[in-house]
Amino acid sequence: MGIVVNQCLEVSLTEMLEHLDIEPAVSPDIPILAGGPVATDHGFVLHRGSTEWEGSQPVTDTVCLTGSQDLLHAIAAGEGPDDYLVALGYAGWSAGQLESEMAENSWLTVLADDDILFRHDAAGRLAAAGRQLGIDIDLLSAEVGHA
Repeated sequence: MGIVVNQCLEVSLTEMLEHLDIEPAVSPDIPILAGGPVATDHGFVLHRGSTEWEGSQPVTDTVCLTGSQDLLHAIAAGEGPDDYLVALGYAGWSAGQLESEMAENSWLTVLADDDILFRHDAAGRLAAAGRQLGIDIDLLSAEVGHA
């Protein structure tokens, strides 16, 4: 399972909270991410910190993921973590599919970086990750061929 972190939907967190009948005491006006094409009606919160929130699972030593609404209630009350992203949906692969794609060099990979996740806007995350590899993502082409 994966969460896409660089594609925004045209809905804000405040709008989503209102749709869920969660009355925000603060207006967290951040965009909701399109987390992937699977279960787009299911929300996820990627957050910095511990697993204190219901259902939170560690992704790295400093970042966790939850699909529980208790964290959304805390965010709406101004009591949630300072750093978080909210996504609808996720990306999924069948057994062995992702490993096969990795072996075929279909993916560029970098170590998880909290700064990229939480300090860059969604549109800048891909380029920031590319810089970790020493490449300019904008110079890559989706076209393949022979030279």
